[in-house]
Order: sequence, then structure tokens, then C-alpha cells
Amino acid sequence: MLDIGTQAPAFTLPDQDGTPVSLSDFAGKKVVLYFYPKDNTPGCTRQACAFAGAWQAFADLGAVVIGVSRDSAASHRKFAHKHALPFLLLSDPELTAIQAYGVWQEKKLYGKVSMGVVRTTYVIDEAGIIQWAKEKVKPDTNPQEVLKFLKG
Repeated sequence: MLDIGTQAPAFTLPDQDGTPVSLSDFAGKKVVLYFYPKDNTPGCTRQACAFAGAWQAFADLGAVVIGVSRDSAASHRKFAHKHALPFLLLSDPELTAIQAYGVWQEKKLYGKVSMGVVRTTYVIDEAGIIQWAKEKVKPDTNPQEVLKFLKG
């Protein structure tokens, strides 16, 4: 996980429509960048739907919400459509941003060790500096934690 107060790593990744999106596209805005393991899994669906439910509150605070996983743009498109997600989902199968943000880590499940995306959320300010970061976030309460931080 990256440290608070450091420059957020730049990236350009395709969104759910295949359009390239760069972090620099959001200069001058707050960005809530959340990394999640996989589309259409129970925890990831709850987290995405919780962000969707709070989307207007983020917009009112001038914040953009972006989800990132290894899934393809086509998978993201289906996921976003199925759950009416109003924010960008970025595809990172090459682990470009996932590794740059330190969220590709060893995970243990039922005694089995594997590499995967650790559910992590960053808040990046208008100048591209990380202001808040938390890993192993809870899917259901993550958006409310971020809103609480943004509201000060």
C-alpha cells in the first residue's frame, strides 16, 4: 500500500467501453480509487452497489469514483449494466495500476496461498496526492468511510 502524502502513480487503462482513461484526466478533482478482486462476486458486488448508492453524495463533494480490477472491459460493461453502476470501472489485466498501487499481494484462503488483489481504497486530491488509504476494506461500509473522510 502506498503512503499518505505521496504522489499517486499515473496510469492509463481502458474503461468498461474500452475508452482509455488516465488519472491525469481528473486533475483538479478528488478521486476515490478503489481496487477490488473480481466482477460479480458477492463482496465485490456489494462494494460496487454501495458506491453506486452513495454516488450522488460523492458527486456533491466533487469526487469521482473509479473501480479497478483485472477483469476485461467486456466483463466490466456487463457488471456495470447489471447493477446500474454510475461510475467508471477500469480494466487492468496486465496489473499496471494494481502493482503500482501495491494491491497485488499474497493472500491466504483456507490454508491456500495465492497472489491476488487486496481490496484497497485510495482518496487522491486535486493535485494527485494520496490523502487517505486503507487496505482490506469492508465492502459494505467502505463508501461511508470514504465519505466521512471527505466531509472532514
